[in-house]
Amino acid sequence: MRCTLCENPARPFARVDRRDYFRCETCRLTFEDPARLPDADTEKAQYDLHDNNPADPGYRGFLAQLADPLCERLKPGDGGLDFGCGPGPALAQMLEERGFSCQTYDPIYAPNRGQLDSQYDFVTCTEVVEHLHHPAREWQQFARLVKPGGWLGIMTRWLIDDDAFPNWHYRRDPTHVCFWQPETFAWLARQQGWEVTLTGNPVVLMQKI
Repeated sequence: MRCTLCENPARPFARVDRRDYFRCETCRLTFEDPARLPDADTEKAQYDLHDNNPADPGYRGFLAQLADPLCERLKPGDGGLDFGCGPGPALAQMLEERGFSCQTYDPIYAPNRGQLDSQYDFVTCTEVVEHLHHPAREWQQFARLVKPGGWLGIMTRWLIDDDAFPNWHYRRDPTHVCFWQPETFAWLARQQGWEVTLTGNPVVLMQKI
């Protein structure tokens, strides 16, 4: 098995609920067997269950875990892209309320690929990277989207307890197919030229060098 992020060898990690997971020896990504990934209809049906209401105070508080530390690092006039915004682009709205322009892209709910032809001062990905079927391709995209000196804001729950993995709520979502560790972000930083700031699980801020 080859890692879906770095293409180096990966070993079997766990088999849970008839789902096979592998762990990369190099970048430490944990990922589901690429031959058994959910199809697009299964993914959309699961996403449609999410209540991403921009007016929901609880949801806004959840997104503030990323928005607050990111905004502290942005400059007046900066503009960005919310990649994987979902059906209710709450984060883009929150950033615009703070004075930062923010475009949106989502392969299902906002499939305007023209947004991917520009570069931005910041790109946000909240609850996105755990869904990636081709993380190597998507991380090359992220690197192209962010201007030098710009920021990539990631929100995903880190896998930090292997023993708890079989019963972990994050694993049980059928659309969550890859799981990230601080070591994985450190590997990406070395390969692509980022400086990593871990603000606390589940938020990672990466500045493009």
